[in-house]
Amino acid sequence: MKSTRTQVCIVGGGPSGLLLAQLLHSKGIDSIVLERTTRDYVLSRIRAGVLEQGLLGLMEEAGVGQRMRQQGIPHDGTLISYGDEKFRIDFAKHAGMPVMVYGQTEVTRDLYDAREATGGAIEFNVEHVKIHDADTDKPSVRFQVAGEAREILCDFVAGCDGFHGVSRKTIPENVRKEYEKVYPFGWLGVLSETPPVDHELIYANSKRGFALCSMRNANLSRYYIQCSAHDKVENWSDDAFWSELKRRIPQETAAKLVTGPSIEKSIAPLRSFVTEPMRWGRLFLCGDAAHIVPPTGAKGLNTAASDVHYLYQGLRQFYESGDKEGIDHYSQRALARVWKVERFSWWFSSLMHRFPDQSDFDHKMQVAELEFLRSNDAAQKAMAENYVGLPY
Repeated sequence: MKSTRTQVCIVGGGPSGLLLAQLLHSKGIDSIVLERTTRDYVLSRIRAGVLEQGLLGLMEEAGVGQRMRQQGIPHDGTLISYGDEKFRIDFAKHAGMPVMVYGQTEVTRDLYDAREATGGAIEFNVEHVKIHDADTDKPSVRFQVAGEAREILCDFVAGCDGFHGVSRKTIPENVRKEYEKVYPFGWLGVLSETPPVDHELIYANSKRGFALCSMRNANLSRYYIQCSAHDKVENWSDDAFWSELKRRIPQETAAKLVTGPSIEKSIAPLRSFVTEPMRWGRLFLCGDAAHIVPPTGAKGLNTAASDVHYLYQGLRQFYESGDKEGIDHYSQRALARVWKVERFSWWFSSLMHRFPDQSDFDHKMQVAELEFLRSNDAAQKAMAENYVGLPY
């Protein structure tokens, strides 16, 4: 078996694993990234595109913020509609900062380019990954590439390998506790080479279900509609999607909608999920390996970034001074923020979607909550502060 030594083994070559690797590199801390697929496959995944200020700052610190700043679209607010009523949440006024619209694919591309430029090690197409001795001070990660057995000896393991990865399952069942809420619907999303219907995102609550009008750039739009959790993409032609979207957004917005062929179409299930703790010995969970949020509010990648922040600071503290305080408190600090983000995503999802068992009373409560949000500065401030990102 071929053995390699590094300081931090990062399992997962998505944006959180790559961001952690680049931040560690900036402080002279060595790492190896393991990815079960290829770079092209990772970059083919269509994900969220709303970035909080905390993530922007981490990208800058990692030395990969230039293209994001040049091509990203700052957003000072968002629009919320119910029926034909519409109002705006002003981020600049209520939170003092914007968010940035910049696709997760582009974030990942920038991080891959930076990793290659620095000569950082990435192993693609890894199989049969197993984490050993994470509860000791000499953990290791064993895997195969093209049938060849490999081993990485390391000081720490960062599990950035998503909900279905091996990292979370490495923590014994009698140690970890999982919390989950599965929503009875999904999001049917379409990507189209069309100009956005509005320069800001529009979150729509309609009697036919939720809809979201979003964008990636001035000529690339991303739209979503709530659908059954059991629905299939093949049930939706482009014409059927556009027709349904128009029924769910205000009439004046629908009249401006530019439609076109979809270049990507998919259905995403919605769930809220948290596992505790996020650390076991020298294994640390980051991002989807530890928690999932419904996409309402675009918190998935941003919450992974906050995990990376806490872990990066803890590892930096350890390697620079030998102080274990940061890594010892990683799980506590990360989870304190995670649960606040889970609360916001749950609240916003509950406010904007139609549930199968929703009564007339429940709907009236949604409308009352929306009208309170529309008319109350304190409620708008709370939403704006959560949307642009809670502090680390």
